[in-house]
Amino acid sequence: MLLVGAGSAAAQRMAASSDILGAHLISGRGCTACHTPHSGSQGNGSSKPSASTGNSSMLWGQDATGLYGKTITTGGGKFVEVLPTSMSATTPDVQGMLTCLTCHDGNYASASMMKNRVYETLPATYGSNKNIPTLLGSDGSGAGNYLNDHPVGLSAKVGCGGPSSWDCTIGSGGAIQMSGTHSSQFVKNYGYFVAPGTYSNSPVVVCTTCHEPHSMNSVVVSGTNSGLPAGTYATMFFLRAPYNPNDSNPLSNQAAQFCRQCHADKSNEMNGSSAGTVF
Repeated sequence: MLLVGAGSAAAQRMAASSDILGAHLISGRGCTACHTPHSGSQGNGSSKPSASTGNSSMLWGQDATGLYGKTITTGGGKFVEVLPTSMSATTPDVQGMLTCLTCHDGNYASASMMKNRVYETLPATYGSNKNIPTLLGSDGSGAGNYLNDHPVGLSAKVGCGGPSSWDCTIGSGGAIQMSGTHSSQFVKNYGYFVAPGTYSNSPVVVCTTCHEPHSMNSVVVSGTNSGLPAGTYATMFFLRAPYNPNDSNPLSNQAAQFCRQCHADKSNEMNGSSAGTVF
């Protein structure tokens, strides 16, 4: 018991060795690379009229016009997303997708300063695959191919119940409540950090469901959304939860735990195992 407790306590102590913005420092430009406090994208060098770029939305400083109304199909062709026609739309794919794709699309939108490779130091077990693509629509398999990407968009709904989903409930506002026997145990063992968007009172997957663009390498666990000891944990790829494939423990399952927040049928709790989170 003492060894288990010591391991959990050690896992929470993590000091980021670089600025938490990481790759989103954008060669030192920092916040102003994406948010331009005066004139939005026009103030960031875009020749487009400021009215057409919706600069009132988060003072967004990138030109998103090339993406307006475009259709992308993800998840092997099963999930079709028609992007908003302006930054002033009220659907969650504005701030949760359109803003991200202004830099991370590479097909309809220019790649900006993106070099389409991962920023973090990856484990040696990744072998030669160290340049993980970071552009959705131009990731090495041909421009415009979104089929090999995770389902995303207003049709990519997160459900509760059934053989593959958690025994959770969806509130009137589309918020997921992990209140069932298995889902609540998962929260105690790991937590629930993802942030689905809400569309027509249903939770949907957007880019920011899994990614927090303002913190690349650390995540704070407060105890309100997780049973893990409160503290700061390592993460990678701007993911919202503890996620560290660089963990030296070969039995660590924290990377798998992140995915199980939605993929309940792959969890220990749904398959009769009492195993928790191992760091």
